[in-house]
Amino acid sequence: MSIGQMKQKFIDKYGESGQEERVFYAPGRVNLIGEHLDYNGGYVLPAALEFGTTLIVRPRSDGKINFASTNLPYEASIDFTEIGNEKSGEWIDYPIGVMVELKKKDTPVSKGYDLLFHGDIPNGSGLSSSASLEVVTAFAFLTLEGGDTDTVEISLLSQRAENQYVGVNSGIMDQFAVANGKRDHAILLMCDTLEYDLVPFVTGSYKLVIGNTNKKRGLVDSKYNERRQQCDEALSILQKEIPSLSYLAELTREQFEEHQGKIVDETVRRRARHVVEENQRVLDSVEVLKNNDLKQFGQYMNDSHDSLRDLYEVSCVELDIMVEEAQRIPGTLGSRMTGAGFGGCTVSLVHEDDIERFISEVGEAYTTRSGLVGEFYVCGIGNGVEELKGVK
Repeated sequence: MSIGQMKQKFIDKYGESGQEERVFYAPGRVNLIGEHLDYNGGYVLPAALEFGTTLIVRPRSDGKINFASTNLPYEASIDFTEIGNEKSGEWIDYPIGVMVELKKKDTPVSKGYDLLFHGDIPNGSGLSSSASLEVVTAFAFLTLEGGDTDTVEISLLSQRAENQYVGVNSGIMDQFAVANGKRDHAILLMCDTLEYDLVPFVTGSYKLVIGNTNKKRGLVDSKYNERRQQCDEALSILQKEIPSLSYLAELTREQFEEHQGKIVDETVRRRARHVVEENQRVLDSVEVLKNNDLKQFGQYMNDSHDSLRDLYEVSCVELDIMVEEAQRIPGTLGSRMTGAGFGGCTVSLVHEDDIERFISEVGEAYTTRSGLVGEFYVCGIGNGVEELKGVK
């Protein structure tokens, strides 16, 4: 949907008022490599996508905040003095949670507004539609209410909204990438310290293709907690050998090989191996991307999927099928699952001349083998949250 079309929907819904409509945008994100490392003290390498969430907002004089979306039927109207009094269980809890955090930050919403959101991110796909919604709301209201629009702080505020108001215990990666992305760059992020660096990701004639398996991710919460517990167990064992060790990802490969025998449980040992090797893959990926070696980066993507499937065991039949079929296309440099696993999306790096074949053949084979219909999104790396000025 174009900005012009969205503005017309806004006027159709709220009418003319004489006040200026402002337009804000936050992208979705994909993690290029570095899965299940955030809670193990490792690096991740996410990037902002070229599609996301757009918000049109306009002040009102009666103190009412009106919420509407082009994607979802639920709408609501509340007085600005009642923000956060009760949760709805609907999508508006995400922007309202942000407004609750803004009040704690001494930048409260001080008047009424009309809001219309439009998202290009498939809900439940693992491309961070919720983080995009939170970050665009935070940036918009800090801008409108005269607050500090520091994007690192916005990512933290948005994460608090999701953790404390919505009640989802997410890490910082999603909100950070959405708020701080830069076109043609990935973000090397240490989630624990928020130390980060922008890494060139100039793909030239290659494009990212996101493949949505449309497999519902029913096991994520229980298996996520199980994996964390296993990693904590491995860490506790290895700390007896290396007392200075704070996180698994601090281990070098050499240290792990030396001490892995102390981890008697083979499953726990495999979990730890994934963390150590995946963290090194992220760091190696940064070096090859700085040299624009996309072929080697693609190999690291393939290796990452193998590790997530075999060592960490967070893939599933549907993700494996989609990755296998993607890797058969001659123009595919690499393909892997992305996100928490057990469903959700794959990310592939594909030559632009082979994209049509990729979507056709991978889609057909995926349906034949899985019984599900996949969806594919071709995209580049875009900017983080921003106000769109002068757009029509």
